[in-house]
Amino acid sequence: MTGEPQPFTERERVIEAVTTLFVSIDNRDWDSVSSCLTDKVLFNTTLTEGNPEILSRGRIIQDWQDALECFEAIHHQVGNFLVRFLENEVNVFCYGIAYHYLPNRSNRNTKLFVGSYDIRLVQQEGRWRINAFTFISKFVSGNLKLGE
Repeated sequence: MTGEPQPFTERERVIEAVTTLFVSIDNRDWDSVSSCLTDKVLFNTTLTEGNPEILSRGRIIQDWQDALECFEAIHHQVGNFLVRFLENEVNVFCYGIAYHYLPNRSNRNTKLFVGSYDIRLVQQEGRWRINAFTFISKFVSGNLKLGE
């Protein structure tokens, strides 16, 4: 393939915004995570069995920091993106896996999360930002007590 790089399509910009969130979490780049979210986010995860809550961006980041600080490595992988544009927002469905890694005496060093995400984004300050985030767990395996 020759020639100049082609600009992103709007679909690619949306996927880039979602992917940036997960890469930034893995890198513990909380400023970048912050830039991926709106001030308030409708947040829900089946892992906590809670009802959807509107949480501040700061609260979400603090909760993720608290939960993930003990791990030596974190790895999220997302794919199978289905992107649906609506009038003023876009809905993204994708599969996701996350590995948490913490060496320990038992040599059971990983915990694996498998599920899917429903993510809604809106345009804000010229970029796509997440204003609703749902994780639906299919299963968790490995060392279920890792990080406790």
